[in-house]
Amino acid sequence: MDSPITLPVLDVAELRVLGSLMEKSKTTPDYYPMTINSLTAACNQKTSRRPVVQYDEDTVAQALNTLKRRGLISTATGGSIRAVKFKHNFAIVFPVLPSDVAIICLLMLRGPQTPGELNTNSGRLHEFDSIEEVQETLDRLSSPELPFLMQLPRRPGQKEMRYAHLLSGVPDINDEDFDDAPAKSHGGLEARVVKLETELAELREAFDKLMKELS
Repeated sequence: MDSPITLPVLDVAELRVLGSLMEKSKTTPDYYPMTINSLTAACNQKTSRRPVVQYDEDTVAQALNTLKRRGLISTATGGSIRAVKFKHNFAIVFPVLPSDVAIICLLMLRGPQTPGELNTNSGRLHEFDSIEEVQETLDRLSSPELPFLMQLPRRPGQKEMRYAHLLSGVPDINDEDFDDAPAKSHGGLEARVVKLETELAELREAFDKLMKELS
């Protein structure tokens, strides 16, 4: 008989760092694994994040150290500047499918969402055939065998139930944090903005290293 899954209890910085790595492995594979500079930019994105944060590299580095001790991330080297890069091990540590990783990642980065919202927001991470498939994934991830998610009480005036992840323990149910409707996705424009943010972070890092070498 398989042992029950024990979930880590991550703080907000660890959650954002791990979620960003999970996201970028799918959305910008050319820049993955990630340097700490580009990962910091990914954590601080203004798009596809709730809440928006402004972490410095020390905060990201501390989160990476803790995640590495938990086995949830690992390091790699690569590129002409031989920078240390980071990748997530979520699907290695836990018996999850790509569709599962997409749903968990979205909840980590954007907070509680309904099946319809997850179906809308998941396109760049995983293509679900239907909202029914999303619901099946949510049901599986809320089961005793894979206790990653929980269903939240329905908000007044909302037909669909919201789901939240359990990687930071049982969430405090506070509707004030989610009164505003999630920002609408702008498809290709959002993807281009995210790609440009990643490229800019990589260029800044390469420039900084070049200046250090020249001095």
